[in-house]
Amino acid sequence: MKKIIYYFALSSVLLIGMTSCNNDDDMDLDLIEQSKNDETNASFDKKGEKSIATIAIENGNFTQLVAALSYVDADPELNTNLVDMFLNGKDQYTVFAPTDDAFNNLYSSLPGVTGITDLPAELVLDVLLYHVVEGRRGSNSVVPKKNDKTIETLLGESFTVSSDLTITTFTGKTSNIETPDISASNGIIHIVGAVILPI
Repeated sequence: MKKIIYYFALSSVLLIGMTSCNNDDDMDLDLIEQSKNDETNASFDKKGEKSIATIAIENGNFTQLVAALSYVDADPELNTNLVDMFLNGKDQYTVFAPTDDAFNNLYSSLPGVTGITDLPAELVLDVLLYHVVEGRRGSNSVVPKKNDKTIETLLGESFTVSSDLTITTFTGKTSNIETPDISASNGIIHIVGAVILPI
């Protein structure tokens, strides 16, 4: 029941978080482009020699995503090993990765929530799995030319992507792909501007 209440609360405030996030889109894109163009910043490795987890850790804009993965892994009842899967795993995954701003906008919209550990670990796991797709899927495979494309996630739930890079859940909540096609040794990262929720 507690999980359902949190889902309801997250669903009702996501639109507020999206509005806040969109106001910072230009600044976020400038920071991301600066990182991509900085030859000394190993966070974005064009050859894909670094793992998804290494890129996320080194980049500096995904501390909340990394914290969420670690938080879920630390829960003995869930018995997950997500950090190792994205750090050392050989399987290929596509991750729609929310930035720190995306997580912080979500936290600020929820009463009494200041960080990921204020949410139930089981709920956080569901949200994380909703951002991951099996296989290596670049933007040419994810973003349609015309009709919306349905993306099946590791959670077993889907969302759609439109030609303008908008992600829409089945409840109508949206995010957007801000920076696609960051290559990793074990997959691809698409940076998204808001946390997408499987509700």
